[in-house]
Amino acid sequence: MNITQKGNIATLSDLHGFSADRTFDCGQCFRFDKAGEGWQGVAFGKFATFTQPSPDKLIISPCTTNEALDWVNFLGLNKDYSIKQAEILSAAMAHGAGEVMSAAMEAGDGIRILRQEPWEALCSFIISQNNNISRIKKNIAALSASIGVKTACGSGYAFPTPRAICTAGEEELRRLGLGFRAKYVLHAAEMVAFGELDLDAVKNAGFEQGREMLMAIKGVGPKVAACALLFGFDKGEAFPEDVWIKRSLLRLPAGFTPGIFGENAGLAQQYLFYLERYEKGK
Repeated sequence: MNITQKGNIATLSDLHGFSADRTFDCGQCFRFDKAGEGWQGVAFGKFATFTQPSPDKLIISPCTTNEALDWVNFLGLNKDYSIKQAEILSAAMAHGAGEVMSAAMEAGDGIRILRQEPWEALCSFIISQNNNISRIKKNIAALSASIGVKTACGSGYAFPTPRAICTAGEEELRRLGLGFRAKYVLHAAEMVAFGELDLDAVKNAGFEQGREMLMAIKGVGPKVAACALLFGFDKGEAFPEDVWIKRSLLRLPAGFTPGIFGENAGLAQQYLFYLERYEKGK
């Protein structure tokens, strides 16, 4: 991969195995929306538009020279996914699931696991409970616009800090549309703001310990914890199970367990989700 800079536009070329459309449209992130030929939104308090004119090229704007590598990391472009794909398929074939997994990988080819900001990912998936993607996006956009701060370029809002959410209080969170989830987001904010939960410690912990730490938050069960760990804490062994994944697992041999994929379980989950939700679910 090569990075060239012209003004506030960065161009990434010689890309392999990346699809902006599939990456931003597979349910792992709620801050980016389709805009013309690209995707635009906010991550880590920065606004950007990602346009992919060809499979091997990505244009990022606005983007300074110093920010380009941050976006590369966010998009997971500094990892060799061909190795991961080979490992996933090998494990699936060894357990009689090769045909289904091959179809899922073909359907979701180009998906990358985004490395999202841990606090935002945690809250986003608390908000996702018994919710649909459209409303989740609206809830998070309203929360950010009301309590967050405007990005440096003036477009979009950063996700609010734990202390900002504590200051807003449950009534304001409910007014912004969070409903019953308001008390859970507030409890998470209080735990982080007052030192009961150290997000860096969660990131540095093993998967099981990290899950236990997150599940100390009211309203955070196994699925929300797994989503947060996978998309916000870089725990690749997490395998969130929602209704789509449960349907997908019915296609696999009896006794099949996601644990066979090891640290690639989360990526395998995204392929299966994409196949079930966007190919079979249409």
